[in-house]
Amino acid sequence: MKKIRNIAIIAHVDHGKTTLVDQILKQCNIFRQNQVVRERFLDSNDLERERGITILAKHISIPYKDYKINIIDTPGHADFGGEVERVLKMADGVLLLVDSFEGPMPQTRFVLEKALSLNLAPIVVINKIDRPDNRPAEVLNEVYDLFIDLGADETQLEFPVFYASGREGWAVSDLSHKKKDITPLLESIIKDIPPPPMNAGSTQIQITTLDYNDYIGRIGVGRVFRGVLQKSQDLSIIKRDGKVHPISIKQIFVFDGLNRQEVDSVDYGDICAIVGVEDIDIGDTIADSNNPEPLPLITIDEPTISMTFTVNNSPFYGKEGKYVTSRQLRDRLYKELEHNVALKVEETNSPDSFKVSGRGILHLSILVENMRREGFELQIREPKVIYKEINGKKAEPIEILVVDVPAEYSGKVIELVGQRRGELVKMENKGSVQNLIFHIPSRGLMGLRTKLLTVTSGEGIMHHRFYQYEYFKGSIARNRNGAIISMEDGPVTAYALDSLKDRGKFFVEPSDVVYRGQVIGEHNKENDIEVNIQRGKKLTNMRASGSDKAIKIPPPIKFTLEEALEYINEDEMVEVTPKSIRLRKLYLDPHERKRYNLNKAV
Repeated sequence: MKKIRNIAIIAHVDHGKTTLVDQILKQCNIFRQNQVVRERFLDSNDLERERGITILAKHISIPYKDYKINIIDTPGHADFGGEVERVLKMADGVLLLVDSFEGPMPQTRFVLEKALSLNLAPIVVINKIDRPDNRPAEVLNEVYDLFIDLGADETQLEFPVFYASGREGWAVSDLSHKKKDITPLLESIIKDIPPPPMNAGSTQIQITTLDYNDYIGRIGVGRVFRGVLQKSQDLSIIKRDGKVHPISIKQIFVFDGLNRQEVDSVDYGDICAIVGVEDIDIGDTIADSNNPEPLPLITIDEPTISMTFTVNNSPFYGKEGKYVTSRQLRDRLYKELEHNVALKVEETNSPDSFKVSGRGILHLSILVENMRREGFELQIREPKVIYKEINGKKAEPIEILVVDVPAEYSGKVIELVGQRRGELVKMENKGSVQNLIFHIPSRGLMGLRTKLLTVTSGEGIMHHRFYQYEYFKGSIARNRNGAIISMEDGPVTAYALDSLKDRGKFFVEPSDVVYRGQVIGEHNKENDIEVNIQRGKKLTNMRASGSDKAIKIPPPIKFTLEEALEYINEDEMVEVTPKSIRLRKLYLDPHERKRYNLNKAV
């Protein structure tokens, strides 16, 4: 049996975790000599590659000397924090990556707090040293401050520090050393990360991640905490509610490089994947049937945002997608629950609608984006915050919002966040940038990013993560202008767009086909207006030289999925198909819209 080290890589989004893992894989000769390797190898999902973020935790193992290092690459975005929290249970140590300019960010704090509470041994890597604006000494001080802030004990404070460039593939413990390769970091993992502890007793393994395969069903991934797991053994599963029943395992896989290798038994401390247990869930313990002892339960974060997914019933229904019925939508949502634990799906009074709750708009929009790529057509109502009742009072989720902005814009940002019931809790300078930290209700974050980019001329950077539930902070004014709505079905004409351009900003361009009731722009005033966007020019024998050439149409505003979801009001929906994202009114008929608005006013 090789000596084992289990280590998780944690960092804020975009601080270079996956790129560093790429280099470790290359330098430990995991790939064949002539193998073509793409960048960010572990970001296997198309969406992860496009957005440059890790969404799902990945497990790999690296052979180094006579050791086996199990590496867990974790997501950095706050909406996937639940994923990080669970996989940390499998590790004995963490590699904390911090950007050499940005320093510790909100998500760094969140994941480090979890790692320290589990008594994991940390190694700090100050990454991206090749940045021209790096400030490693100050960042190291900030990291020490963060550790002290989080109540780290003396042994945890004596962490080894490395300076690295994940892109160039080197790590050194002192910047004056020769920058050659990543070996010093691997040596430190073997020396400073403790081996898995040997606990006396019968077999125990806890499932921390789920995978799904259409051929073999659910696959549970977890770590053997005690004893040896054998395929032929009499085993039982202990569910979250305490129920116990016997199981038989069909296959056991261990991680070997980037692949999984089938084995008959797994020693304590190693990470493995189990096939053949149909009702396996996150947090379940698999133990010896003669002595079924459960491991402590894994907490799963509660959802904070919900949206209603409905079947597409617009006039363009079924033209662009493959799956359009409520049964297909229902099956797909329930299939997502197989491995996406932070998600909740509830049936509603209508058979065509489902209430889906998640950790944030990004968490839910990733699901929608995956569905549209698979060929689904659906409509989504505006996101709503999930309220709770604490001591008989209404409470709402509060987030920590961190904004990095040039100093001259900080006043505008504080005013903007203040209008949304945000409170400034900390303000400090970071090089030429001011770092502002707020506590803000989740409601206040919807549509904030676009406004923030406008007031900071595109230079503001914002990150947020869930903090806690607090009593309701009061209403927030939705200061969005009215909508411009299409009056008829048909293609948009340049002539009509040109004559209407003074009315507001448009989301469509000439020759786009629109339908009655579709939101095609934003009005300059607060009220909604209906326009004839299909109007063509009446042709006569009279010509005025030059007037036909003078059409100048400003470029349309194009929304990403998240921006569209944050933009819509409660009487609007986002229609999502594999080819388009359209905004529309809930009621396409103008008379029904009037009736709805009158009832709402009452």
